[in-house]
Amino acid sequence: MSAAPVLALRGISKRFGAVQALTDVELEIRPGEVVALVGDNGAGKSTLVKTIAGVAPADDGVIEWEGRPVTIDRPHTAQELGIATVYQDLALCDNLDVVGNLFLGREIGRLGVLDEVEMERRARELLATLSIRIPSVRIPVASLSGGQRQTVAIARSLLGEPKVVILDEPTAALGVEQTAQVLDLVERLRERGLGVILISHNMADVQAVADRVAVLRLGRNNGVFAVRTTSQEEIVSAITGATDNAVTRRKARTAEDRA
Repeated sequence: MSAAPVLALRGISKRFGAVQALTDVELEIRPGEVVALVGDNGAGKSTLVKTIAGVAPADDGVIEWEGRPVTIDRPHTAQELGIATVYQDLALCDNLDVVGNLFLGREIGRLGVLDEVEMERRARELLATLSIRIPSVRIPVASLSGGQRQTVAIARSLLGEPKVVILDEPTAALGVEQTAQVLDLVERLRERGLGVILISHNMADVQAVADRVAVLRLGRNNGVFAVRTTSQEEIVSAITGATDNAVTRRKARTAEDRA
């Protein structure tokens, strides 16, 4: 890809006490690209997301934003740069309506009073641009389906006009139709020119919307694959470590000796 990365991780490492969670991790995200981050449980996916989001700052390595090194030491810093994260628990308030959830913490006021009319107008406009269909923006979020709740959470993340959106298992526990709605929304984010990091265990979802797949294994990079030219079996092998055996290690040593 010719476009310069909007977000680049260079040699990121993170330790929690005696546990080395990440070691020299590299990752690049370009505008208008969906990169799936996959790996087995304990591979380091959640830790890497927390590092990017400023929840668990990296111990070593460099994070580059639009080509310049930055320090992301807290979530507010990530948000100011243009990084939005939608976690698996969604963090929605069931007792509030869609408008209330979209503008929670970013309420619009006029003369010291909430401007409900303007917030509703912007909410309808945002949902329309993303082709999100819900019965009404004034119904409680608790009455929405799982897929609709997920799309509301993603829409909320776009209010700050981010350049990179991180989606943590957005289709987990969703039905077929609800999953299709979320995947459609992921593609619309790409069409808007956003860089998307998609964390998923579902290889069908990954191959449906991702441009590249970055595999983590035991806290390290274990390959970056172009979806169009890579089989599902190759990606699964990288996730499980099937390609890491005595034969491949002997070949690698032989190649190093010859070099």
